[in-house]
Amino acid sequence: MPRRISWVKAAWTTFRDFPVEAQLRITRALEIAADGETADIAKPMKGLGSGVFEIALPYRRDAYRTVYAVTIGADLWVVHAFQKKSKQGIATPRHEIDVIRDRLKRLREQSR
Repeated sequence: MPRRISWVKAAWTTFRDFPVEAQLRITRALEIAADGETADIAKPMKGLGSGVFEIALPYRRDAYRTVYAVTIGADLWVVHAFQKKSKQGIATPRHEIDVIRDRLKRLREQSR
């Protein structure tokens, strides 16, 4: 049975502003994750603990990212969504990592 996909409200608000095609492709990747698999556009995020993944979707000269965690409670939690605007490397910007780390901490505290 697939996990339920739950969203941090701020991540959902940002995700809704992504282009529709990008939303559809990322949603499909999340559904694959909810079924216990990993989509080809998802990879583990280093430095945030096990079970945290980033979906990286290049789309029309932009890059859309969505970060989810599978290790917090029974749900798959989408903790952050953002458009990566910098073309200087593929690394996730530091301020985005800080947002992800903060949201993961709050979710883990709430799930205790």
